[in-house]
Amino acid sequence: MDAAQTHRQLERLSQDDLDGLIKRHVRFRNGRLGGARAVLSFFDLAWLDFHGADLTDADFTGASMSRATLTGVTLDYASMFAVDLRGASLEAASMVKTDLRGACLRGARMVGATLIDADLRESYLAERKEVDRDLHWIEIEPSVSEMHQADLAGADLTGAKISGAVCVNANFSDAILRDTRMVRCNLRGANLSGANLDGADLSWASLEKAVLRDAVFTRIKTNMTELGGADLTGALTDRPAGKTPDALGAPVEVLLDRHEAWIETSSAKGAQLDVTGVDLRGVEDLGSIDLTALVAEDAIFCAMDLTGVRMAAGRLARADLRFAALDGADLRGSDLSEARLQNARLTGANLRALVTEAGHRMATRLPGADLRYADLRGVDLRGADLRGADLSHAVLQGTDLRGADLRDARLTDPTRAGARVDETTRLSAR
Repeated sequence: MDAAQTHRQLERLSQDDLDGLIKRHVRFRNGRLGGARAVLSFFDLAWLDFHGADLTDADFTGASMSRATLTGVTLDYASMFAVDLRGASLEAASMVKTDLRGACLRGARMVGATLIDADLRESYLAERKEVDRDLHWIEIEPSVSEMHQADLAGADLTGAKISGAVCVNANFSDAILRDTRMVRCNLRGANLSGANLDGADLSWASLEKAVLRDAVFTRIKTNMTELGGADLTGALTDRPAGKTPDALGAPVEVLLDRHEAWIETSSAKGAQLDVTGVDLRGVEDLGSIDLTALVAEDAIFCAMDLTGVRMAAGRLARADLRFAALDGADLRGSDLSEARLQNARLTGANLRALVTEAGHRMATRLPGADLRYADLRGVDLRGADLRGADLSHAVLQGTDLRGADLRDARLTDPTRAGARVDETTRLSAR
């Protein structure tokens, strides 16, 4: 028997009431006396401010949160089943494994949000009446996940389930969509420029007239995918995007051994490694090799694991390091002019000036580099040249920018972002 449709009246909550519920939820999360889990199912919370609170495990099933301010809020593992989030502000929000099935995100702003393993599939909401015991659909519009014109630039949707969602004209530029399930998604006209779609399942999806410029389009499942009129200019596919390692004249392992010998003998033996313009995505274990003074201008390291790599004094101008893992990397004194580092993870990396045995000081150079959405937590950038660099939405918590040259750089107030500056930091940010 088909379920009948009914309309559920939502109870309006005041800002004071919401603030009190948030405080009790925080107490609940901390195991303190007087705490209680926030259960806000079927409440009208439109236009309210959530003050960036930690609402992990809260229940918002069927609630209206349209135009609400949820910037920086933590909603990990929360139930947001069939929630109305139209026009809501969710910048930098954390929604890890959040249940967003059937949610309406039309026009929501979710720049830099984290939706790892979130569930945004289509769904319906029903309840059983006490009188007739029949199922009744609860009328919460719409029943499919609606993301029309939502702004998810730079958002992390790794492993998320978005099957059946309507994402017409949505903005996924520079977003991380690794292994995201997007079966039957309507992505017509969506902006996916610079996005990482590695391993995404786009079976039966519509990407008509979608913009995929410079996107990472590798290991994609495209069974019956509609790509008519899609712009794939500059997209990285499974095919090499530059010279292959085979063009280097010897096996990569041999060249790496020669480079290490060149370093250990102060250039008396071996040979300096030059991989200018080479697509290195198929090369593994570079993090275990000493690549000091590597020449890799215009080389492609996109989405590679370079954790702990030693590239001090490297020549990496215009290199493609998007989505790369560079945690703890030694990049002192390297030339990263105009390098592409969008969404790169550099936590704890060392990019301060390199002082040679002769006492010469080589500042790390990043003029014109693209560091949008990069994770720079705890990065040492003392004295670095960041003139004209784009650090929009970069994570700067604990970043050391003392003495750095940030003239004409794009970034918010570094102090407010948690970075460390001093009177020698040259600021004239755009």
